[in-house]
Amino acid sequence: MTDQGRGSPADGAGTVGGAAGGADEGAGGGTAGGAVAVPGQRGAAGGADEGAGGGHYIVCGGNSLAHRLILELTEQYEVPVVAVVPDRSREHGPAIAALPGVRAVLEHSTVTGEALAAADVEHARGIALMDGTDQENIHAALAAENRNPGVRIVLRIFNQRLGEHLEKLLPNCAALSGSATAAPAFANGALGRPHTVEVGGRQLYVAHDGDIRPDQLCLVADRIDRRDLSRLRLLPETGGRAADFIRIAELMGGGERLGDTGRPDPASGRSGREPGGLAALQALDAEPPLRQPLRKRLKWWLLDGLKHFTNTRLRMILITAFAAIVLGGLVLARHTTHSGGFGWTVYFTLLDAAGAVQPDVPGQQVLGDSWARAAQVLITFCGITFVPVATAIVVEALASGRRGVPRPPGARTRDHVIVVGLGNVGTRVAALVHATGLPVVCLERDPQARGIAAARALGIPVLIGEGPLEAQLKQARVKHARAVVAVTSDDAANLEAALEARAVRPEVRIVVRLFDDDFAHHVYATLGNVASRSLSYLAAPAFAAALMGREVLGTLSVFRHVLLIAELTVEEGSGLDGRNTGDLEGPGGVRVLAVRLNRRPQDHLWNFADRSRRLVPGDRIVIAATRAGLARVIQ
Repeated sequence: MTDQGRGSPADGAGTVGGAAGGADEGAGGGTAGGAVAVPGQRGAAGGADEGAGGGHYIVCGGNSLAHRLILELTEQYEVPVVAVVPDRSREHGPAIAALPGVRAVLEHSTVTGEALAAADVEHARGIALMDGTDQENIHAALAAENRNPGVRIVLRIFNQRLGEHLEKLLPNCAALSGSATAAPAFANGALGRPHTVEVGGRQLYVAHDGDIRPDQLCLVADRIDRRDLSRLRLLPETGGRAADFIRIAELMGGGERLGDTGRPDPASGRSGREPGGLAALQALDAEPPLRQPLRKRLKWWLLDGLKHFTNTRLRMILITAFAAIVLGGLVLARHTTHSGGFGWTVYFTLLDAAGAVQPDVPGQQVLGDSWARAAQVLITFCGITFVPVATAIVVEALASGRRGVPRPPGARTRDHVIVVGLGNVGTRVAALVHATGLPVVCLERDPQARGIAAARALGIPVLIGEGPLEAQLKQARVKHARAVVAVTSDDAANLEAALEARAVRPEVRIVVRLFDDDFAHHVYATLGNVASRSLSYLAAPAFAAALMGREVLGTLSVFRHVLLIAELTVEEGSGLDGRNTGDLEGPGGVRVLAVRLNRRPQDHLWNFADRSRRLVPGDRIVIAATRAGLARVIQ
């Protein structure tokens, strides 16, 4: 269930476009380690410099994130790309080779100096390292910096703290984590709360239809129909910000009712507005509490302890003994002569149950009659049954803490989140949900997955095995779960987990990781309570913007569409210099959320009123943009 596979390629060497006498061999398929020239693209013949042409970008990796990143660079930013894949015939290698805009595809098992030379890193504008371990990516980044000082480097790294140190070491480097970028969207989807991006002290999120408030920042999508998401328009062309506010006002105050599909109800009699639901960007006031009340948690903790250490017959004996102790306490209260009241009765009852009974002696003063003495004997013998159970619970709890092995899911595991797959994404999702205080249970088939140790270190129970997924989900108590998050690297396995969970508990919230867009659209249309996310779809825009030297603050998902939140600095002579917010928003794909004037850089001026003011060098703008919109603005 892990998502760390890289294939088993063969190493070799080659240059972009091939050497002067070897272009035909590269174009005709070549050998392992050679270049595959893409039909219709530059680099089919000529020397290395001619093949690379200079000014190109290098993407190293054959996984889904590398595939999406190349799509971003070639389609949105329209820049030439040279791909270095571990195996042209496995994973996303064939799909990458078929992409238009890719100058060449090189096959190298690792990104060595030989691979960098073949990709002509000396003349490249940037390099993205999307595959390999943290150590391999850092080694490749240092090698690229040595060959081309100042080249833009973006690398995928799991250890974010290590990435921060690397960014200080290499001035033109950005170390990003794809799983860290995408995991909050999966976690928030499971918790039923909006995914947010922090900007200027505000937590921005996407609200839909009836959740849209009057103080929203801007309209981000319309024509939303869950049964046909191809109709959705993200940041469409606008006739002015006032038009968006009018549409939202019609929805909020016009009495129009929306059906389950997001379309207006025909019975409302309104047909002037375009059909479909709306989505708007607004600030989150406060996050709702997630944890169960303390009383319920104590109740299920006690029941879990009893079920863990006792069987059904022993539990019946303990319940009977407890009832006898309570009855004996009532008898003591009625047949003793002390004047201590109810508190003293409880005190004597607890001491008798613990075996600290003080018997009456003939000839001395006694505090009760024969009924009281009989009750005292009954309480003492019944209390003996509780001592071994209490001792076992304490010893097992202490021993489990020392071993570091969390207890398997039990009666107290309720309203929890089940995470299927402990790769990079699953590990981060489990940690994020655990940080909220909600219980988490993880399922993993690979006993060598590195996320198992990380989950157990947090006290999260992990179920490991190759058994039927249905049995594992039942063992994880899916019938009492709040949500199921399936984040393996296999779309089919994730869908299987969703369907098995839905069969046991139809109302459970389900979030699945899906790469294929068409597959995801069919899932949306068929399964009402299933949300799909794609790690590569969420993370690739941030990697592409970082490679182009732009700062993306975060990504928000509008179903399968990605909304980028970015902050841009107006530089002299750039495409932003001299333009106003209306110019930027007019063609669509961009909404200006806030402006930070060069004379007041600490203040975020939200929904900047002076839309005719032209931007000057030193100004900063915060925008919500589509991938194409961001590419248009920064070029």
